[in-house]
Amino acid sequence: MMNKKTDITLDYYNTEAAQFTERTQHSDFSELRNVFYSYIKPHGHILDLGCGCGRDSKVFLDAGYTVTAVDGSEALCKMASEFIGQDVICSTFQDYKPTEKFDGIWACAALLHLSEDDIISVMKKLAKNLRSGGCFFASFKYGDFEGIRKERFFYDMTEKKFQKLLKKLPEYKIITAKIGQDVRPGREDEMWLYTFLKRI
Repeated sequence: MMNKKTDITLDYYNTEAAQFTERTQHSDFSELRNVFYSYIKPHGHILDLGCGCGRDSKVFLDAGYTVTAVDGSEALCKMASEFIGQDVICSTFQDYKPTEKFDGIWACAALLHLSEDDIISVMKKLAKNLRSGGCFFASFKYGDFEGIRKERFFYDMTEKKFQKLLKKLPEYKIITAKIGQDVRPGREDEMWLYTFLKRI
């Protein structure tokens, strides 16, 4: 199921895959990943939703986790598959139909490209495949903006918006949500909302 927002966003990532990878592949997410590890089963199964170039999937695999990597961009899927040494599922988040059970879901800068209704429907769907007690990490650009920006659709998030969204997702309980700086060099003035949820 495609829509205009998704089409525009995937067109960008398919066209800019190499440049996007160059800008993001060496970003240091170790602090957030370490928090994530503390909430999931050691060496468990992680869904990397919106894996992009495969940066985090590779780290998870090297740390001994089983990884299912998913992205909607064909170009990024091809690059990620070569980088991590295993197939990456090419699918929009709306169309993705997981069959495995996951101990953790890592959605780093991924759900932010969906509308609020799609965020809710995708998270509800994935709750069925996240084991009880499992952790769902999701990050969003901080703010109230919703629309096309820099050739992609963005749904920015504040703590208030996130709390309101969670009222429609009783499958999850919030562990923590905090505002933090962008980890990319030179982008420290951009703020993000980093959220960790527990599957009830």
